[in-house]
Amino acid sequence: MISPSTADELNEKQQQSVALNEDVNALILAGAGSGKTRVLTHRIHYLVSAKNFHVDDILAVTFTNKAANEMKERLSELLRRPIGRMWVGTFHSLSHRLLRTHPVEANLSPTFQILDAQDQFRIVKRLMKENGVDETKFPIKQVQWFINQQKDEGILPHQINAEHNYFVKQSAKIFDLYEKHCQANDLVDFAGLLVKSYDLLKNNQSLLDHYQKKFCHILVDEFQDTNLIQYQWIKLLHAQHNHIFCVGDDDQSIYGWRGARIENIQKIENDFKPIEIIKLEQNYRSTGNILSASNAVIANNQNRLEKSLWTKSGDGELINVFNARTETEEAQYIVSEVEDQFNQGRNLSECAILYRSNAQSRVFEESLINRNIAYRIYGGLRFFERAEIKDAMSYVRLIEDTSDNIAFERIVNFPTRGIGLTTVEKIRTYAIEHHSDLFQSSISILDTLPARASNSLKAFIDLIESIKDKTQHLSLSEKIDSILLQSNLMNHYSNDKTDKAGSKKENLEELVSAAKQYNHEEGSEINETQGFIALATLDSSGDSNQSNQDCVQLMTVHSAKGLEFPVVFLVGLEEDLFPSRQSKDEQKLDEERRLCYVGMTRAMNTLTLSYARKRFIHGQSFYSMPSRFLDEIPINYLNYIKNSNNGISTKSRKYDPSQYTKMASTDSSMYSIGQVVKHAKFGLGTVVNCEGSGDSMRLQIKFKKFGTKWLISSYANLEIV
Repeated sequence: MISPSTADELNEKQQQSVALNEDVNALILAGAGSGKTRVLTHRIHYLVSAKNFHVDDILAVTFTNKAANEMKERLSELLRRPIGRMWVGTFHSLSHRLLRTHPVEANLSPTFQILDAQDQFRIVKRLMKENGVDETKFPIKQVQWFINQQKDEGILPHQINAEHNYFVKQSAKIFDLYEKHCQANDLVDFAGLLVKSYDLLKNNQSLLDHYQKKFCHILVDEFQDTNLIQYQWIKLLHAQHNHIFCVGDDDQSIYGWRGARIENIQKIENDFKPIEIIKLEQNYRSTGNILSASNAVIANNQNRLEKSLWTKSGDGELINVFNARTETEEAQYIVSEVEDQFNQGRNLSECAILYRSNAQSRVFEESLINRNIAYRIYGGLRFFERAEIKDAMSYVRLIEDTSDNIAFERIVNFPTRGIGLTTVEKIRTYAIEHHSDLFQSSISILDTLPARASNSLKAFIDLIESIKDKTQHLSLSEKIDSILLQSNLMNHYSNDKTDKAGSKKENLEELVSAAKQYNHEEGSEINETQGFIALATLDSSGDSNQSNQDCVQLMTVHSAKGLEFPVVFLVGLEEDLFPSRQSKDEQKLDEERRLCYVGMTRAMNTLTLSYARKRFIHGQSFYSMPSRFLDEIPINYLNYIKNSNNGISTKSRKYDPSQYTKMASTDSSMYSIGQVVKHAKFGLGTVVNCEGSGDSMRLQIKFKKFGTKWLISSYANLEIV
């Protein structure tokens, strides 16, 4: 039984999920805002406190470091004790831990290096250049994406069947060269962490037996976002004597473009028999109208695990729909509504503008700037991805391990110290020929270089060795602080005239703070500095524009996943934009609809949907049709905003069937927003916009069966219902 205090926190279905028999597998279908994180943490607490499992018996997998850290903090509170080195983390961080624990068995050295996306890009670029692959025909990012896609599917270079596809053939060639380069230099990229840890367990039965026995319970969050290799990883760890507890929502599977497979959550029932399925449908975030409208949209997807969200919090406001003439008018209206919300006492940070594509942010930014309203773009470069931080961490990496070639190449001439490309190329050639790392090769070729080049290179070698000697007994934060000063990085960025706000210098100072706050796990396979380097490389929870200032939040719908806001504006709901032009087949259209569903369910109290009839795309003007997703929302949940001449009026007329009676008059002056009309061909519809007057009056009508159409009132022969 769960404790009375726990029972007070959980509803009936949540209690049922938490207190499931420990001998069964489970799939918890947790709808948006249904408290899945609460269920996960309480499930672990229940297993430890009520069923006497040790925290080391449990493996908990999340998709972000932020979620993992929050889970650890919450568990420490619930258990009233530190949870030590409990196996809680992302797929990547847990795989990294496995590989650090068993490097020899994984055919790695104990000091293997992790490649981030930028490091990987530079290697692919160099390999393409060295092998005469034209990057204008084979864009580097596309080749990089191809490599990672193959790894996510567990496909090796020799298993690729290019047939007559020249792009695949050339990309497979680079993939093969890239894998050999990584193997020769003891490098592992993000996707490789999963692949290598999977192979480690698959190819070592005694090791697999050990971890299958060790992890009595395996809990996985956001299961709908797993790709093939992640699914196989979990499946491999599962055995007859341990149990799976998966939490997810197929209606929120929106990452198909990066390898996530919605079918993973749909085939759990067969792959992990016997299994109990529990639906969490009570929502604690949104109002009834928002949930009903969202349910109506997502119900149009076929082959979904059916669920329907509900709430005890009441219907709330109707969902506003604004039809703008242009994207500029759309932005002006949305920003005026943000301003109204602020004047009514809301914080700007309670308002979020969500769009399908990053390019849509521009007009909203312009309008916000014109009105002097603070905003931030959510989801930009993460802290550890910023150039100045990567520069600093490259010094830390090279001082910790002089065989780190990636770090060497980044900082050998930064800040500028007179080491040219010719010298670097000579170092690289020597390293390849003598199977040596770049740092040792630099020492070896000093005598072969011209005096000026030799002196510059020797000064760099002496600098690294001097810093290494002076910092070896310092604490982590003291070490990084010393490196920043001795490397001249701090001085370089302090004098950076392009950085007028001084943010780069502040970021370097923040790096020292991050090192000071870093809690190295006791008993870890790696030392404190190596642990911090791994954190910097694996971190996936940060946001580039963290700010304490009260700001309007701008972001893509993808970036909004997992977040919530009292006021949400979901914009650009037009065909070929949302859903996107690339989403013509059923599978992609279903994912676009799930994306719309995710956007709508971010809203707590107020939701506004907007679209523009004319939009500039790539410098050209295009007329747009309203998104089919708007037509999928029952009209009784909607409040159409009357569009004034300047597009900023917020006066509207709510749809209420009871207020309309049948009228004989068909005078165009009688038409208004929200009226129900009948057309001889199209049937019943609702007036959602009016333009002009008299005989030339145009009506935009949303028909139940035929979608939205523009009609001239004097010719339409409409009957007012």
